[in-house]
Amino acid sequence: MQTFSYSVLMSVYAGENAENLMQSLNSMFQQTMPTDDFLLVCDGPLSNELNAVIDIYKKKYSEELHILRIHKNGGLGRALRIGLPRCRHELVARMDSDDISYQDRCERELEAFARNPSLDLLSGTVTEFMDRPEEILGVRRLPLSEKEIRSFSRKRNPMNHPAVMFRKTAVLSAGNYCSRYPLFEDYDLWIRMLKNGSHAANLSEPLVNMRVSPDLYKRRGGWKYAEDMMRFHTDLLRVGWASPADYFTGAIPHGMLCLMPNEIRRTAYRLIHI
Repeated sequence: MQTFSYSVLMSVYAGENAENLMQSLNSMFQQTMPTDDFLLVCDGPLSNELNAVIDIYKKKYSEELHILRIHKNGGLGRALRIGLPRCRHELVARMDSDDISYQDRCERELEAFARNPSLDLLSGTVTEFMDRPEEILGVRRLPLSEKEIRSFSRKRNPMNHPAVMFRKTAVLSAGNYCSRYPLFEDYDLWIRMLKNGSHAANLSEPLVNMRVSPDLYKRRGGWKYAEDMMRFHTDLLRVGWASPADYFTGAIPHGMLCLMPNEIRRTAYRLIHI
């Protein structure tokens, strides 16, 4: 079966933990099919601890690791938008700076692209942990087939961003990452790709062990988050991607959930991926 080379695209900012970054970098450089092109976007000035970790890995992986420093922090969407065109390969694996990829993650994804030459966008199941990677707190599963993904996307995010691998040309053709929907940059991109004719799939196997912070569900609530989320879904309705039924059974209940107490929101998020 044909296999492909791939790039890794990661962004890190000053608020990240140096130990978490080290674990994340280790998980990608120790893949069963490792990359020869790892682009790390430093989104604004970093702490001395983060820079020390980056220096260690740059010395160890001098040929593979490439550092792009942005003078001022502009957020994840902008960092990825700037970084993606600098990735050398057509296939690009996204990685967050505090998550841990399973060792065969990229091998499984590359095999999926080799089996399906028309595939443009791929993610899969992620597990969740808080302090200890071996203590799994939850599992985020998604629909697998393109038909299911398209239907699911009219109400909820159909891809697990930390586990995504995509074709660079398909992302650029759809307009690349952008920052018009804060915290929904990835969901916005997937919709634009699907509208542009991209083909998508999800794998059932766990690909990434995602770190969840104690305040994760708090950050997914409040008036500001609810306003941003409703604006995004209102635009999906306006452009005809979502139907009124999708809006009233998806966006509005989600908006109400954002305004509920944190413990209720935590339980709901763990019962159903939103």
